[in-house]
Amino acid sequence: MFETLTLSTDPRGVATLVLNRPDKHNTLSAQMIAELTEAARQLGADPGVRVVVLTGAGASFCAGGDLAWMKSQIDADAGTRRDGATALALMLQALDSLPKPLIGRVQGQAYGGGIGMMAVCDLCIGVPEAKFGLTETKLGLIPATISPYVVARIGAAAARRHFLSARLFDATEAHRIGLLAQVVPAADLDAAVEAEVAPFLACAPGAVAEAKALVAMLAPPLERPLIDATIDRLVARWESPEAAEGIAAFFGKRKPDWVR
Repeated sequence: MFETLTLSTDPRGVATLVLNRPDKHNTLSAQMIAELTEAARQLGADPGVRVVVLTGAGASFCAGGDLAWMKSQIDADAGTRRDGATALALMLQALDSLPKPLIGRVQGQAYGGGIGMMAVCDLCIGVPEAKFGLTETKLGLIPATISPYVVARIGAAAARRHFLSARLFDATEAHRIGLLAQVVPAADLDAAVEAEVAPFLACAPGAVAEAKALVAMLAPPLERPLIDATIDRLVARWESPEAAEGIAAFFGKRKPDWVR
């Protein structure tokens, strides 16, 4: 069914959704974005699914957006750029609004859109070796469509520091700012995830879904005009000379012209 993901469900109703592009560090391509949107639809509609665990194959959880896809967006016409940004935004919304608990199992690095994927989880558990970064500004881009979820998770103060500087940070910092609920040794990661899964299976699934919806209702609303505004900002950045220079510099294995 899926080419960039694997999806399985155990007899208890615990689904495991795996980002499966390990050779590309599970970066978000157009195909993966579409498949994640469909996976969220299927999982949300399946009454047999009680909990979803989101993880990545290989060394990385998700190293952000696929740079070849980003380059294609820069080179595309305006309508294609908007379609790509909209697909990304609606994928994040689909995962964020999944009416099941969504647990991030972060076994490796997460950058850019990978942090957006963490932020739409209800909680994430990671390993001490993982590295993190909102690295978009190094490429002349901004973390636009992920921003409502990331700011809601880590707060404005941490977002200012990390959005603007693109600095890398470790699991201790990720835990401090609320991106990770827990940091455990890699050998204990599965047991720690299981310890989070078990309490959900003791709760009424309809009540869990309504409790999650209640939290969303009480939080600042993420309505379509705000989503569209983040899409506008991402499209504008893709059209900017800085983005063209940043992506060209990456592929050319050189520093962009703003580096001092």
